[in-house]
Amino acid sequence: MPRGRWTGRIAAGLVVVLLASAAPITAPVAAQEAALPRAPILMIDRNRLFAESAFGRAAEARFEAESKALIAENLRLEQALETEERELTDQRATLEPEAFQTLAQEFDAKTEAIRAAQDTKSRAITAQREADRQRFLQAAVPVLGELMGDAGAVAIFDKEMVILSLRGVDITDEAIQRIDAALGDGSSLPSVEGDPEPPEAPDDGAGVTPAPGMGGDVAP
Repeated sequence: MPRGRWTGRIAAGLVVVLLASAAPITAPVAAQEAALPRAPILMIDRNRLFAESAFGRAAEARFEAESKALIAENLRLEQALETEERELTDQRATLEPEAFQTLAQEFDAKTEAIRAAQDTKSRAITAQREADRQRFLQAAVPVLGELMGDAGAVAIFDKEMVILSLRGVDITDEAIQRIDAALGDGSSLPSVEGDPEPPEAPDDGAGVTPAPGMGGDVAP
């Protein structure tokens, strides 16, 4: 039985998935006193809105900590299985073929079960990260609606969807400051279990309608 046949596959894939999806935590945006632009159309950088807010930085810190913990757990499991595999290989010369085959099959099943369980944990961490982003966007809608009213605007667009615009109508920094003031790090908001359906957009009485991607069907 070649060594490393089963165990080498356990941690490698999960490590790649978690590290590839992890994003660096961005420093908080500096407070600015710039006047809010008066324009019918405003723009925000939706990625910055989450990444530079207190809510977003706290969520990404949790994601990174949970990812690192799972990676460490995967490595411990891989090392334990490698040891067990070596011990099983050493017994091969002293066991009847049928007995060895039974033990080998049991070990293979055990390895596959551990790999499936760890993969489930990885998906759960990623799903919670996306749920946090959706929860943030839903909670930010009333704040953005108030900001839009203060600017005398009728719509807010994501910068990635705009081909040409005036630099002055970007209100991302102001939006981050107001969202931080309203939401903080998000710890006071209802928690989300698993990968739920996004809640209905809050009605602030101003008739604000979230655009696609701001109400819950597209994460930043």
